[in-house]
Amino acid sequence: MEKAAIDREAGYRLMGQLAGPETVERTLAALDALAPGFPDWIVTSLFGGTYQRDGLELRDRQIATLAALTALGGVELQLEDHVRNSLRIGVEAREIVEVMVHLAPYVGVPKALAGLRVAAAVLREQQEPA
Repeated sequence: MEKAAIDREAGYRLMGQLAGPETVERTLAALDALAPGFPDWIVTSLFGGTYQRDGLELRDRQIATLAALTALGGVELQLEDHVRNSLRIGVEAREIVEVMVHLAPYVGVPKALAGLRVAAAVLREQQEPA
């Protein structure tokens, strides 16, 4: 049996690549103040573990994450972050929208619409001048 690789440093690098170093620092500091150690566990196990596995490219993992968060519902802040992350790594806006539309018959129209609302807000934000 092959052991799961866990690479803390790779997790932090990947999270920085996805979200940007400033966002990572700000987000993790706020969460660590509330729940000490929890952000390190998230980054290490998720971004340094699951995301590091062979078999899916980062782009595919992000599309799967968009679908899972939309299907789950009630996690709009995480979905916003992952829409931004997906755009940052080259997933196109039209692809993100199409993921949400594709989900409608599987997860229900209300959840697909909620995902589209989140995506639309992030896409508007991305178009605003800095």
